[in-house]
Order: sequence, then structure tokens, then C-alpha cells
Amino acid sequence: MNEELSLLVIGDEDNSIYTAIKDILSEYPKFTLVSTSRVIQQLEDGEHIDIALVLNRQEAPVIEVIQKIKRTSPETLVMFLNSIQDFQLVREVLRAGALDYLVIPDEINLLSERLQTLKEMTKTNKASGAVNSSIFSRGRGEVLAFYSGKGGSGTTFISSAFAQTLKLDSTAEVILLDLNLQYGGIETYLGIETNRSLADLKPVIQEINDSHIRNVTEKEKFSRLEVLLSPRDTEVAESIDEDYVQRLIRACKRSFDFVIIDIPSYIDIASFAAIEEADKIFYVITPDTPSIRVFKSVEELFKRLGIHLDERMEIIINKTGKDSELNGKDLSRFIQYPIAAEIKKDIKGVLHSINKGEPIRKEAKEKRLPAVAKDVQKWVAGLLK
Repeated sequence: MNEELSLLVIGDEDNSIYTAIKDILSEYPKFTLVSTSRVIQQLEDGEHIDIALVLNRQEAPVIEVIQKIKRTSPETLVMFLNSIQDFQLVREVLRAGALDYLVIPDEINLLSERLQTLKEMTKTNKASGAVNSSIFSRGRGEVLAFYSGKGGSGTTFISSAFAQTLKLDSTAEVILLDLNLQYGGIETYLGIETNRSLADLKPVIQEINDSHIRNVTEKEKFSRLEVLLSPRDTEVAESIDEDYVQRLIRACKRSFDFVIIDIPSYIDIASFAAIEEADKIFYVITPDTPSIRVFKSVEELFKRLGIHLDERMEIIINKTGKDSELNGKDLSRFIQYPIAAEIKKDIKGVLHSINKGEPIRKEAKEKRLPAVAKDVQKWVAGLLK
């Protein structure tokens, strides 16, 4: 099947990255090696390219190259390969339009996997006659933080249901991080039992890569969602600082399409770092007056801390129903941020799963879903459009 794939490698023969990936490239008979200066001319000549691998080289205008590739040939899927980790460059490369940033040779096995994934995307695009990579182009390295200043709002339940639904209903690579460092919680809703946690990455945090992360994550058995659990230890929690959280999240962004973070109601340096790194903050609120008062206090605190909320924060109204004190329209009068979703109160539908320590969904095309699962599924479907 690789004979059908046109693969363009942008770099030079003396590039050490090219030398390292030669064996993998040999599996793709239609791959072409071109220099940075010739790549745009090749695309402008009308040659169709399915996948472009941009190899980093000092002083080469790699960001400009990626941008030009996407402008000239929007359907071409771009991956960027570097020999070192550079978190600033990661941000620039992903913004320019690349789907992936891999460190070679450390992540050479991941390169093979990602090429196969992109091949499937290309195959789907050709079959449908359209560019169908929206999940990856919108989601690559997107950090979605779930937070509420009021305990008991259902943030952990909603974030775990969202992450599992996103994994079940798309081809995206998804990871869920539990930053409730003292007590955890995610493991209860997803039925995961393990002694491993995100704290186990401490010895390698300075050079953390995809392999390190996947050696510590647990996979939720129904969706195969990758989960980084909390250490559930106050003493260990105190050793996880702002730099640790930043490095962890940025490494996850390189390897996953969506990074979902469950943040505790209290704000410490770890929570602050996660909120700062987030592309979007989903604030979970229940439809009652105390929740609005807490939200106003949180909003004021975030402003004092210099956390930018415009175009980043969206509201999730949880536990809605006929007996609710307030509805969505009422909340809109007090809260200026857009409402992303309303989740029904469905104690009967979810209590059985929670008590058994099971997720509320078990397969992609499940016919009988509780109201909560249907609401989350509808919300996720809207995000993926």
C-alpha cells in the first residue's frame, strides 16, 4: 500500500536526521528528497504530495517552508523532525500548520506509527474527494483544561467523560491528565487501578519524550484513552512545580492531538501552570446562585494573576433540569463567556456506572446511552466539525 503514497522529504543527504530515517523511508518507494530552496517550486509545478517531512537544519527557514507548503498545497500533511527538543519551536511549527513535531532518533518508532496514521488519513481523503484532516489540523497539540472553583460541580466526571468520548468518536490521539495531585479522582470514574502516576516522570522530566510518557500512562480499556494519573500523595504533590507541569504538558502536545487536563478547584503553582498552558478553559458550573458567586471570585482572581480569559474560557453548565434554580439564559445575564454545553442531571443514568467504577460509555456506536453521555457526545461532535 505504501507504493500509492507520495512522500516528500525536505532536507539534504548530509542531514543527520535524514540518515537516521533512511530505513523507514525505504518502505515508501514514491518518496522524494528535495532541498529547502526547491520544495516550493516542486509544489507549484503541480506535483501532488500526500505527506511532507520537514527536516530541521540550523539557519534554514523551516517555519516559512511549512507555511508555504500549507498555502501552496493545503491538502498536504506536514510533519516536522528535529534532533533536539525545543518547546518554543514546537509552538511555532504547530502554528505554522505542521501536524507533528518529533525528536529523531529518540522517537523514531513513533515516526513509523504516525506515517501509517497519516497514510490512512490520506486514503480517506482520496476516497471522499475532500480534505478530511480537520480533526488533526484543529486538534494537534490542543490543550483543553477543565476547571471549577466550586467543589462538587462535576469537573472530574465531565473531563473524563469528554476525553473518553473524544477518543471513541474520532481517530485523534488523546491523553487525559489528572492534576488533582493530592487525592486524584479520574481513576474512579474510568475504572483504572495502578500505582503509576505522572510523578514517575520526574527522573526524565528534563528530556521527556513520547516514549517516557507512554511508559507511565494507563489505557482505559474500552476507548484505549491514554491516562496520566495523579500520585494521590500530598508530599509528592509538593514536589511537582510549575516547570514540571509546563514540560509535561508541552511534551504531551507534541505526541497527542488533544491534551485534556482535570484541574482541582484550588489554585496552586501546578494548577496555575496548567491554566496558563491551556488553549481553552472549560469552566464547569452548576445552575445555582452559589456557583455564580464562586465564578465571580475566580474571574477576579484570574485577572489579578494576569490569566488571559477572552476567547479562551467557555462555560459548561452541569446538572441542568426542570428543578434547577437557573437555566442557561439566566446564567448568560451574569456570565459574559459563551456556553459550550449543557449537561443534564441524570443521577439514575450514571450512578450505576460510578458505583461500579466504570466509564459511562463502552463502545463507539453504543445504542443505549444515558442522557449525560448523549449530551457529551453532542458537544464533542460539535467540536470536531
